[in-house]
Amino acid sequence: MSKTLKIIDDVVIRFAGDSGDGMQLTGGRFTEATAIVGNDLSTLPDYPAEIRAPAGSLAGVSAFQIHFSSKNIHTPGDRVDVLVAMNPAALKVHRGELEHGGMLICNTASFTKKNLTYAGYESNPLEDGSLEDYFRLYAIDMSKFVSEACVDMGIPSKTVERTKNLFALGLLFWIFGRQKETTKTWLRNKFAKRPELIEANIRALNAGYNYGETAEIFTTRYQVSKANLPPGKYRNIVGNYALSLGLVAAAEKSKLPLFFGGYPITPASDILHTLSALKHHNVKTFQAEDEIAGMTSIIGAAFAGNLSVTASSGPGIALKGEALGLAVIAELPMVIVNVQRGGPSTGLPTKTEQSDLFQAIYGRNGEAPIPVITPSTPGDCFYTAYEACRIALKYMTPVFILTDGYLANGSEPFAIPNVDELIPIDVNF
Repeated sequence: MSKTLKIIDDVVIRFAGDSGDGMQLTGGRFTEATAIVGNDLSTLPDYPAEIRAPAGSLAGVSAFQIHFSSKNIHTPGDRVDVLVAMNPAALKVHRGELEHGGMLICNTASFTKKNLTYAGYESNPLEDGSLEDYFRLYAIDMSKFVSEACVDMGIPSKTVERTKNLFALGLLFWIFGRQKETTKTWLRNKFAKRPELIEANIRALNAGYNYGETAEIFTTRYQVSKANLPPGKYRNIVGNYALSLGLVAAAEKSKLPLFFGGYPITPASDILHTLSALKHHNVKTFQAEDEIAGMTSIIGAAFAGNLSVTASSGPGIALKGEALGLAVIAELPMVIVNVQRGGPSTGLPTKTEQSDLFQAIYGRNGEAPIPVITPSTPGDCFYTAYEACRIALKYMTPVFILTDGYLANGSEPFAIPNVDELIPIDVNF
């Protein structure tokens, strides 16, 4: 059967499923393949706020959204064109954001009576006709196809079942003309000591791709042309990673050692993780016992001549208030990163809100002013971090950076800067 090719400007895809279904991995692999094609893109990972909600529950749904285009884009998108729902809960949570006439791909194997009841369905929406009038429904038994693909491998059925996300990835690769090789290379590196897992996942990936090629229900492929980006060498970059590199670049340009002291807190913890892996760039990291210790440690480090940084979220910033006042009156250069999360008090660790501006400006007793700057995109986190360090060292003051969960965990193509072209940072202690 012949397949038609349709040229489109942009598309928003959302992968959704249980926390154990590998949706973040699937989205990450699709993002890498899309970056290689040369599209402009923006991503939005969405994690459950619970530590581990029950499997199949609405609270346990994890999702990853990618918006890619042949034109310049600025957001992960508001409405979804393609929804991949790996279980009933994912469909229940996300169907309201799927465009009328959008593509809905579901794994029928997970639509069991138990899972349907758990998600609040009285009948199976894949069979009762409630979806066909609104969406283009593709109901596929992904679990069966990956089982058939790995039938001669002799590995446990549970292991095979975990590869169904690669089937979905392969299918989306076919629909949107992505290459499989980068994902295969990633799998070989990821599971270098487990060759059976490499083989099982590659078989699942190929099965999904071949299903799109041969199944009569798929009649159209889509092509998003390469974006016309400014000249330069690009890489896909996540906001927290870009911010970490900006801090290191500022330390290199100022010829100061970088000291990071902080307490792990979502969604800021990746900054600590990233900097811990960059010790060869004269970076020292200290995981403190609490937020107050993290803040006071960078006061001591700044006094000793380091470029000092801490990162937290709203609840942690509240605890740092008294020490922040000390840093202001001591006129010590340092950077405080607030990766904002949703809600007051402890809040929602994996959800986003931009509500801490007044906390950053006024959240200290007495007269203790602190400059506050914010990035606009994940890539801009690099330049914002660099500028915060420059301001801190020039004016001998703490500086706040306000980001949020969208910027911290989202990604976009990033033109790798020429370090020689960055604004000089002169230090006069």
